[in-house]
Amino acid sequence: MNAVASYLQYLAAERRLSPHTLAAYQRDLANLARLTAGKPLAGLDAHDIRGAIVKLRSRNLSATSVARQLSSWRSFYVFACRRLGYANNPCIGLRPPRAARALPQVLSPDTCTQLLDGSGQAAGDDALMARDRAMFELFYSSGLRLSELVGLDLDDLDLQAGEAHVTGKGNKTRIVPVGRQALTAIAAWLSCRLPRARAGTPALFIGQHGTRLTPRSVQLRLDRWALRAEVNQHVHPHLLRHAFATHVLQSSGDLRAVQEMLGHASISTTQVYTHLDWQHLAKIYDQAHPRARKKS
Repeated sequence: MNAVASYLQYLAAERRLSPHTLAAYQRDLANLARLTAGKPLAGLDAHDIRGAIVKLRSRNLSATSVARQLSSWRSFYVFACRRLGYANNPCIGLRPPRAARALPQVLSPDTCTQLLDGSGQAAGDDALMARDRAMFELFYSSGLRLSELVGLDLDDLDLQAGEAHVTGKGNKTRIVPVGRQALTAIAAWLSCRLPRARAGTPALFIGQHGTRLTPRSVQLRLDRWALRAEVNQHVHPHLLRHAFATHVLQSSGDLRAVQEMLGHASISTTQVYTHLDWQHLAKIYDQAHPRARKKS
């Protein structure tokens, strides 16, 4: 039995991987053999693996696809060194190409206004409409994650101070400001909430059964809300968080403040919004500067 067959048998018998996953590993190893011109796998070195990576990249394969294949090769060599007596793992120390970090989509301020104001006269349950408006105003006002919003309890709000205590990733808490329009919308929802809440339910946002709203329910309600507001863009809760961060950064230029409000542990996570801000500034420059405008 050759080395690849032994490895696949190990994955099937001991790791209990699915046939689909086994086929993917087999394809990756066959691809490595082709990329190295059929050279025995036991004889490959780091130079050979680097060459294979370069060939993959020259075929315009994404960084993610290249990284997955390198991971497959590395796993094979770990097995071969332990079980088959291979002298070395040529993948050790090799890093896959870094994937370009995709910039998040962002809603313009006008689109946010259209979304939040455009469904106000829609027919439906007034209490549910009040709840939905409060949720979406709060998303945009305070840059909450979906999990943070559905996790809010009544006691987390201080309407008089205009702030909310939020529990984010890693169970870390932070205080976020709540804007005037969000406060108004929340107050309107609270006047409808009490008769609908199941006894003892602390959740700020509840569903039709009087219990805490689920993340999926929020997404579905936002889909309907955007449709009624005739927003010609797929809107999801995180998009409102992105809009919050981008618009605050554009207005203030204070990256550290945005980091604190978003609850990012690292400033590098927040810095993606500086790229969005630069896109906005570059667009304005192209439109406004006499030497930047393209001749028609």
